[in-house]
Parts: sequence; structure tokens; C-alpha cells
Amino acid sequence: MAARAGVSPATVSRVIGGTYPVATATRARVRRAMRELDYVINANARALAVATSNTVAFVVNDITGPFFAHIARGVEEQATAEGRLCLVCTTHGDAGRELAVINLMREQRAEAVILVGGVPETPEYLQRMVTLAHSLEASGSRLVLCGRPALEADVPQTVVEYDNEGGAFALTSYLLSIGHERIVLLGTVAGMPTSTARVHGYERALAGRGLTAEAELMVKGTFTREFGYAATRDLLDRKVAFSAIFAMTDMVAAGALFALREAGVGVPDDVSVVGYDDIPLAEDLYPPLTTVHVPHEELGRAAVRMALQRSEHPSGQYLKMGTHVVIRDSAGPPRT
Repeated sequence: MAARAGVSPATVSRVIGGTYPVATATRARVRRAMRELDYVINANARALAVATSNTVAFVVNDITGPFFAHIARGVEEQATAEGRLCLVCTTHGDAGRELAVINLMREQRAEAVILVGGVPETPEYLQRMVTLAHSLEASGSRLVLCGRPALEADVPQTVVEYDNEGGAFALTSYLLSIGHERIVLLGTVAGMPTSTARVHGYERALAGRGLTAEAELMVKGTFTREFGYAATRDLLDRKVAFSAIFAMTDMVAAGALFALREAGVGVPDDVSVVGYDDIPLAEDLYPPLTTVHVPHEELGRAAVRMALQRSEHPSGQYLKMGTHVVIRDSAGPPRT
């Protein structure tokens, strides 16, 4: 077959096994040769190769974060209902560790590998993810991207995400509708799809009102309470003019609220604060936080359900869930 396709035997093995990246044209030649020669994969070897351990792997940045914890609950509950064991692995935002964990789960024959939480994506990282997606598929598993954007169109994958950009657009539009124009966007992270989508929603809402996003009001950072506190203190110390803070997550908002209260700035009388995610803490903050609701647990449940039903959709699955603004007491019209 290698001679028929004009490639090496190793390349044929890679195409059949899906364990290494192969150029699209080369892969097409090998598959055409397989059809012409009526090649049949050894059934016993194939059965052994695709045997799985009835384990669903949940790969996450940090299980202690409330956003991740509630998705994890949905994954665990659905995996249990489906008679599967749920294995949780943490990466702490390290792209290299994430790729290593995925490969380990492939070797352990996990039935599905569910990734939650973004990392800065480079071309090299994305290409390696594509390779691993094919490798997982060849071993009888499936790569599941939960709350993350899809890879290339022809990659075997299950994608369960939420309307990230739409939520940011709706939240920014709400602030604009009650009179705010100088809105700080607190905690953007370069190269992270979650952050990028929220920035796009923010910018699109401003553009709809004839406004442009000002660099001074777009503050780079991390999705943590500590950053929210420090960055808000810095804005106040530098006397930056703003009437509202759109924190990129509820945890960033929690830090911002504490910094404002510490500085004697009233919320929402002096500054409005809004967040994103609607974690349980949001309702217990003071004042209760206006935020974007994300269906955390249902994301996790859907990720498991779809991955285990992938035989009905061998080329890929995609689901986008809606988000909506939850209005509480932390935002109000600016002082005139």
C-alpha cells in the first residue's frame, strides 16, 4: 500500500493510527490507496486498539475555581448516570502540561477527554491539539472542548460552548443603556479565546453607540480576585476617569468591589460594577453582582452526553448554549 500511495510505510501507519500529523494531500493519497487495494484493518487488532476504560477524563485549569467546579459537578453527575468513572486532572493553565495530560489519558484509554478553561493558544499548540484529536479518535476516545472554541472543521471533536461574545455584548449594552460611556474592561488576557470573545462583545456594543474602546480603559491582567483588587486600586490611584467596571469574571469583580469599598467609593452610587459567569458567590457579594449567567452544570452534562453519543456524529458535534444578563444591585445610572 505504501508503494501504491507513494509514501513510506511509517506514513501509512500514521494515517491509519492517527497518531501523528500528516499533510492533507498525503493522507488523501493513502486513503485512496486503501480503497483501491480494498484494505481491511485487522479486526482483532482494531478491537484491542479501541477498547476503552469506561473513564471520562475532566481536564481543567484549577478545580478550586467556582466556574470550573460547577462544570465539574455537571460532568461528574452525568458520567455517573452513564455508568462511567470521572477522573479529574488539573493543568494550572500550563499548555504543555495540558497536552501531556491529554496524551496520558489517550494511553489510559479514557472514553472521552473533556477540556475546560482556556490557555493562550499558539499555532504550535493548536496543531498539536489537532494531532491529539485524531489520535484520541483512533484509540476509541474523543476530544471534548467545553466552553472553548472548535478546532479545524475536519477534526473529530465534540464542542460544547456558550455565547461568550453575546453575553459580553448584552452586558455592555446594558451599561450603555443606563447612561455609562467610560466603562473599564478589567482583566483581558491576550491569546485566550474566552477573553478575546468578551473583548469583541464589549467593542461591538460600544461601536453600536458610536463609541470606540479606549486603550486606557482596557486593562490586561488575569481572571483572579487578586488582580481585580490591585488593578482597581491602580485605576483609582492614577485618577482614571470611569463610571463603570466590566470585570471579565465574577472573581475579578469581587476584587474590584473590595478595592472600591476600601477606598470609600460607593457602588453603584459612584461606580457601577458588573461581572461575568454568575457563580454562586455573585449573589452574596455586597452589593449583589449584576453579571452574565453561564449554564455551568448543563455545559458539563452536555459534554458527557454528546461525547458518549459520538457514533451518531463521527465527524464532529457542536452545541452553543445561550447566556443572559442577571440584573442585581451593583449597577445603576451614573451620577450626572
